[in-house]
Amino acid sequence: MSPTPLSFPPKFLWGAATASYQIEGAWNEGGKGESIWDRFSHTPGKVRDGDVGDIACDHYHRFAEDIKLMRDLGIKAYRFSVSWPRVIPNGSGPVNWVGLDFYDRLVDSLLVAGIEPWITLYHWDLPQVLQEKGGWTNRDVLGYFADYAACLTRRLGDRVNNWMTINEPWVISFLGNRTGEHAPGIKDEKTALQVAHNLMVGHGMAVQAIRADQPKANVGIVFSLSPAEPETQTPADIEAAQRSWEKDSAWFLDPILKAYYPPDAWKAYGNLVPDVKPGDFALTSQKLDFVGVNYYFRTLVNAKGTVEKIPGSEYTEMGWEVNAPSLRGLLNRMHKEYKLPPVYITENGAAFNDTVSSDGQVHDSRRLNYVKDHLTQVREAINDGVDVRGYFVWSLMDNFEWAHGFSKRFGITHVDYKTLKRTVKDSGKWYCQVAKHNAIVNEEQTASVR
Repeated sequence: MSPTPLSFPPKFLWGAATASYQIEGAWNEGGKGESIWDRFSHTPGKVRDGDVGDIACDHYHRFAEDIKLMRDLGIKAYRFSVSWPRVIPNGSGPVNWVGLDFYDRLVDSLLVAGIEPWITLYHWDLPQVLQEKGGWTNRDVLGYFADYAACLTRRLGDRVNNWMTINEPWVISFLGNRTGEHAPGIKDEKTALQVAHNLMVGHGMAVQAIRADQPKANVGIVFSLSPAEPETQTPADIEAAQRSWEKDSAWFLDPILKAYYPPDAWKAYGNLVPDVKPGDFALTSQKLDFVGVNYYFRTLVNAKGTVEKIPGSEYTEMGWEVNAPSLRGLLNRMHKEYKLPPVYITENGAAFNDTVSSDGQVHDSRRLNYVKDHLTQVREAINDGVDVRGYFVWSLMDNFEWAHGFSKRFGITHVDYKTLKRTVKDSGKWYCQVAKHNAIVNEEQTASVR
């Protein structure tokens, strides 16, 4: 079966993504400190079914197996996050060399397998000790974060070229501190907006720390973007969608890429706006080598608010609408409104209720079609002139899905949480061929991956 005409540019990067708390396990081994997600998941009622990430996928002990899996899948880049409390248990002060050694071995093993490491410094697992000092509302934590970044680049920067400072500041600030559905479980909008601002300042300080040690490193940040679109083309719906975009997506994009907040959104937030110190925007707007875009779904808006259920639309197990064309629209909007560095799709994927069939395989046609349709839109955006240079599927494997526990499966590899056996799904076999051909291939074209 020959590939379709949808080939990608030469050197387009094909990767897979994970996050430390979601897969590593070993939550209290090797000198690791407690994270806010350790504390949150162990608090009754916070996570579905009482699930905790104590073992997760046991990647800490099984990383060699997982690297072989990636090599067999033809994955060229692995985006993973480092657990801050595994490396610096108290968030500041002494380094835990056992924890740092783990990431050292991981990086070396990836390179031996021909897989490029892409490191995210912060994917939500703040040291609990720092949370007890105010967490991201405490400006001291921003300096500790820069020190942590410097610690990692000093140890790994000779082999790791690509660094992401913070994953999804929208989620950290708003789900963790406004709605409280994520760790640390705070429900206060003013706190959330201050956390958001401090995250972006901390990002800038980390960029400086990385470049001070590794001037040639590629440094970026990862945004979670759910583009707001009007339900109709009436002026009221268009205006509502614009307000939604500015208060959510542009609230994070603008300080990073324009060095100011959207004026209308700033005004709308009123006395909830964060305390901004002199020089903060010089930090938030540090020159970047790339931006990461995490896209899963759009937000449909009318004059009355968000449209929760859209007739005729398909939804994932997360309750998220499937709408691939909105990814192309998002990329084009960013390209039009910002002076963008190169873009990587750093997360894209879907949760469906996968089961192992009687033949021992996982036939996840809905996920395969989801990824295929979204990759088609990425290719169209490249044709439109957007400089998209790579794609990281979310996720390499089923894992701990935050407040949903183990109830939602995003992986292109199935994980049996009782035995921890990994089984590549049909979507993973297909993605293997996409990476091999650097093109979107037909559904029937799958690899012989054990």
